[in-house]
Amino acid sequence: MWIIRAGKVLTGRPGEVITDGEVRVDGATIVSVGPRGSAGTDGDVLDLPGHTLLPGLVDAHVHLGFDARVDPLTGRGPESDHHLLLRMAENARKLVSAGVTTARDLGSRSFLDVALRDAVEEGLAVGPHIVAATRPITITGGHCWYMGGEADDEAAIRRVARENLRAGADCLKVMASGGLMTPGAPPSWISQYGTEQLRVVVEEAATRGKGVAAHAHGHDAIRSCVEAGVTTIEHCSFLAPSGHRFDPELVGLIAESGTYVCPTVHGSVERIRAVHGAEVFDAWLSGVATMREAGVRLVAGTDAGFAVGGVANRTDGYVGGLETFATVGYRNAEIIELATVRAAEACGVGDVTGSLDPGKRADLIAVAGDPLERLADLRELRLVLVSGRSVGQTAVDTVADSVG
Repeated sequence: MWIIRAGKVLTGRPGEVITDGEVRVDGATIVSVGPRGSAGTDGDVLDLPGHTLLPGLVDAHVHLGFDARVDPLTGRGPESDHHLLLRMAENARKLVSAGVTTARDLGSRSFLDVALRDAVEEGLAVGPHIVAATRPITITGGHCWYMGGEADDEAAIRRVARENLRAGADCLKVMASGGLMTPGAPPSWISQYGTEQLRVVVEEAATRGKGVAAHAHGHDAIRSCVEAGVTTIEHCSFLAPSGHRFDPELVGLIAESGTYVCPTVHGSVERIRAVHGAEVFDAWLSGVATMREAGVRLVAGTDAGFAVGGVANRTDGYVGGLETFATVGYRNAEIIELATVRAAEACGVGDVTGSLDPGKRADLIAVAGDPLERLADLRELRLVLVSGRSVGQTAVDTVADSVG
């Protein structure tokens, strides 16, 4: 049992800041949160003046095991499953090194994300808690078909969904529209499934108390996702053949429905500008701002693992995505909320993580400085705890020096 003190404690809830606060941790669980002295004196003390303590960050959209070198015709990559699993473990380590303590992996072959999730929980690998979607459900030859989740009709959709859930999926992923990253698949603005087929996915997930993340770029696909009742819409870029064309009426429908949107805002924005042009780039960011103004519940997710214009979208570049939100008018307090408590809720784990509350997992970070004033301070990590376990050399040294 130990007490962590900091100059400022952010609980993750909007506007809640404790100056000169402390958090008491017992094993994997938060016991108390309050001002200095409220946790008593029993236990070791880690005092971090000039630091901010806050919930561990949540990346709602990653691909720890995506391999851009997959042959588009055969679906085979040069890596064996064994080698790929090792690379996924390294990506998970990099992710937690950026302060991410929970990550939702939205597409993996051979159920490797489940294997890695379990290894992390058993302490056999270093990484964040993983919310695993396993194989994305897609049409034959559709976006990411090579991950093994092809299904063309209702019966096949139910079969793949049930196989994923039986294998241990924490949520289901469905490709409601096509995607440009899969040669031969429908373009991003073309729907792969209609509302009724998406409802089948939602129904199957609901039988196990799980949510559904839907990849959707085009207007029709986005509308079908809302009508079907998916949990989160991924990308939600309102893409058309002529570029991003945001529909105010449809944006309003999303906001009214309460559906979460993960626009996969990441730190490789300048690469997008260089590859696709300033007009496309500005239209995309303008759409993110439009959704915010309409009251859509946006969450942080980087799509880490996919390449952007031939350049890797790194798993340790999480904070860069948050800084991109700031460029379209988000206040720092809002950004921290969508990166912690709201993202955890969207991923279906808000009851156990995402905020600093007694009884929740001890998933938290400490950074030098104040991210409410400077988001870049989130890179100044001094402590990362995943279920109370110290992760990273800096954290290990800090704790060892402080508590002996």
